[in-house]
Amino acid sequence: MWVVGIGSGGLDQITVEAVHALQAADYALAAVKSAPAGAEGLPTDPLFARREVLLGRHAPNVELVGVPDPERERSSSSTSTHGDYRGVVLDWHEARAAAWEQAMAERPGDVAIPVWGDPAFYDSTLRILERIRERGRLDLDVQVLPGISALQVLAARHRLVLHEIGGTVTVTTGRRLQEVVAGGVDNVLVMLNSDLPIDDLADWHIWWGGNLGDAGETLVSGRVGEVLPALRAHRERLRDEHGWVMDVYLLRR
Repeated sequence: MWVVGIGSGGLDQITVEAVHALQAADYALAAVKSAPAGAEGLPTDPLFARREVLLGRHAPNVELVGVPDPERERSSSSTSTHGDYRGVVLDWHEARAAAWEQAMAERPGDVAIPVWGDPAFYDSTLRILERIRERGRLDLDVQVLPGISALQVLAARHRLVLHEIGGTVTVTTGRRLQEVVAGGVDNVLVMLNSDLPIDDLADWHIWWGGNLGDAGETLVSGRVGEVLPALRAHRERLRDEHGWVMDVYLLRR
């Protein structure tokens, strides 16, 4: 099994090593999520469709097999604390592991799993495969091929060094941003945003990118207090036009 980082959306943001792995697989496997609200006329899962396009370009003889993704609890009452959120995600991992295991048991062979960005950054594929290994039903030899992360693309598009001279950079999620800022950091990369929780950081500077590498790629930079309305408008536009939005940003005090 190859866990293949495929970049943040651009069809050519994939390494030669990753292309060879995709071409060598008997089939590829990916989750299929339900259609987003208000996405009339768009594919059931635009991100699955994007993977199909990528395989068509780099490994046209390899079929992408879709596995319906188990629903995940997202209510605020069930995910209000870090502990609650972690519990919900672990339950979802268990359900996804069972679905993937069944799909692979029905289709023996070498499998490629195309992972958005890089498998090492806020992606659960390796954790799910470890659960399958622990069950002992399938003999998995897992190889990981790194990809171009959204963090790298953000830095390249804005022509940035992500930390100041001799400085540090903290990588976190939108869910934990306020906690990290309260801890005193002053240079933060933020991923996995349900919103932009930066209203009270008006004097900070932001470099933001949405749907990096895709045709809808959008960049904004400036003082948070000046650009925040535009950022929120761009997020909604990307979601409406493409059926999905993935954004990442650097905040600097």
